[in-house]
Amino acid sequence: MISKKKKFVPAWSDEAPPAGSYRSVFKLGAPYRFKHPSDAWYEMLKEQLGMNDEDFQHKHHEGRRPVAVKQKPRLSTVQIQRFVDIVGRENVAVDDFSRVRFSYGKTVEETLELRYGHVRHVADAVVHPRDKHDVRRIIGYCHEQKIPVYGYGGGSSVTLGIRPVHGGIVLVLSTHMNRVLEVNEKNQTARVQPGCMGPAYEEALNHAAARFGTRFNYTGGHFPQSFEISTVGGWVVTLGAGQASTYYGDIYDLVVSQEYVTPAGTFTTPDFPAAAIGPRVNDIMKGSEGAFGILVEVILKIFRHLPQNRRCFAFMFADWQAAADAGREISQGQFGLPAVFRISDADETEIGLKLYRFNDTILDRAISWMGYKPGRRCLCLATAEGQRAFTRNVKKQIRKICRRHGALPLTGIPVRRWEKTRYSEPLMRDDLQDYGIIIDTLETAVTWDNFHRLHEGVRTYIKARPHTICMAHASHFYPQGTNLYFIFIMHADDLQEYQQFQRVIFDKILQYGGSLSHHHGIGKMMAPWLEKQLGREQLAVLQALKRHFDPHNIMNPGALLAPGEAPSHESPAGKNS
Repeated sequence: MISKKKKFVPAWSDEAPPAGSYRSVFKLGAPYRFKHPSDAWYEMLKEQLGMNDEDFQHKHHEGRRPVAVKQKPRLSTVQIQRFVDIVGRENVAVDDFSRVRFSYGKTVEETLELRYGHVRHVADAVVHPRDKHDVRRIIGYCHEQKIPVYGYGGGSSVTLGIRPVHGGIVLVLSTHMNRVLEVNEKNQTARVQPGCMGPAYEEALNHAAARFGTRFNYTGGHFPQSFEISTVGGWVVTLGAGQASTYYGDIYDLVVSQEYVTPAGTFTTPDFPAAAIGPRVNDIMKGSEGAFGILVEVILKIFRHLPQNRRCFAFMFADWQAAADAGREISQGQFGLPAVFRISDADETEIGLKLYRFNDTILDRAISWMGYKPGRRCLCLATAEGQRAFTRNVKKQIRKICRRHGALPLTGIPVRRWEKTRYSEPLMRDDLQDYGIIIDTLETAVTWDNFHRLHEGVRTYIKARPHTICMAHASHFYPQGTNLYFIFIMHADDLQEYQQFQRVIFDKILQYGGSLSHHHGIGKMMAPWLEKQLGREQLAVLQALKRHFDPHNIMNPGALLAPGEAPSHESPAGKNS
């Protein structure tokens, strides 16, 4: 009897990272939560990246060693004791693991460093404030002592946003300052602490009637892919956008009022729905990335939660031009906007169809025969939310426009399949990096008249690297333009090679007329390109604000404004020692 050879499956990791290990710092999601590449994913990666089963026999640089830090805390015992006096002994940590855990975000760069056990930048101490009064006392003391301060929410930054480049302390806001404090039904707003995680925020609003005695239940309408591992404060200070932002607005649109603690003082911006009292400081502070101060409370717009009225629908376009033209017409129509509207380019569409085992099926052949050819066709996913009559009309009008641009209507099944894994897909990153495969993203905003030039220019550069996958989609729509979200996958675990490749993408985005970021902020990763984007005069305005709010440059130094610039103060080491 001839036995069939058993199909090889890589040894994807199913174990929680060892406690205190580097892997426990860079792992995405909860310790026991995993999303392994499917068989279709595995076959696609081998085909596209020029790999074979031999490349998946052995893992390397898994980061399972215990965290160890060579740099000793540079703060004096007197300074450490002062933080203990403010927040209590249990809320101050100087051990190696805590210092590394709260000094790292989730960029590929940081992950590769930790896999090799290379700790480049680390805080001197980790402090967990209990409330905004603790924050005020801490910032006052750090200003006096010229100690750098970095805010930490969920640790999901993908822009080196929380990297403590000059030591100092990390303020962890998600430990204690993590509640929805109030739902104001008359104003239709919620007052929230910055460390509130996305799921906790949405759950509180969905059950507002029971928890806050409101007449209706509500939704925040903000669902970034990092929803499960990011905080409300993180959304605000990086100008985040959720997957339903075309209808609800991005976080810039949702913020009504903010309370900040800065070295120059504490203030709360007015919560008027509109006011003509000069340039709005409230707007200035959105997206400030901790460079001016620490956000301690925020008031956000909320919306009635009407899940029973939600509609899902999808289309297949013959090509990218038709998909983009339909998206522009929909966003410029005046019948209402969809919540989710997402068009995938031909590469992302084909890979997606392969992963769902759609290729070479009878339905695939039928669609191809109808003119929606592989390598050209583009998938569109959409939802409508709101009152029943509103969602019915939005779906009706979108269907008309898409049909006018030659689209084939599909059922809502593709949307529901996408929604099942939209938060878990990034979890595959850890499995892939075990075998030297990097998957990363960059996103940019672009006007409609420059949409195709930017898409083609950036895509051409990425795909010029041999055996490199490049997918793109637009997922946030405005009358004046949209975003492009590039996903690239490559076989390369050399940090320097990856950095050089990624940095040229920033150049290409600027060269072809895109923004440095659409919804992730810029952190310390893209800050060196900020002057090219804004010009000297606009940058000078931000620098003037920095000098006012933070004269000693202690607030997240190196972020947003001054990459590579040393703090304008002496090192905290030796102060009061």
